[in-house]
Amino acid sequence: MAFKTTSMTQNSDDGRRELTVKEFKRWLMKFDSDKDGRISRKELRRVLRATGGWFTWWKGNAGIKSADKNGNGFVDGCEIENLVQFAQKELGVRIVPY
Repeated sequence: MAFKTTSMTQNSDDGRRELTVKEFKRWLMKFDSDKDGRISRKELRRVLRATGGWFTWWKGNAGIKSADKNGNGFVDGCEIENLVQFAQKELGVRIVPY
């Protein structure tokens, strides 16, 4: 799966890109088009498209639903870590501890 918008760290043995949580957050915030510090459904769909994803409308909604714990329709700064599982499943990345 290609990441067109940024360079990332190394590939793992299974071909996934490896990122730390900090790198993932920094990369994700590049899609924050209105610079409000949170990710909307529309912005998450752009993330999915950039990684070559399919069904971006459905997956974008699923990603917001899984990460948006306060129900405001956005993934805020403190909720971005909730997107880690979603990213590992849908974006083909592996989040590493270092």
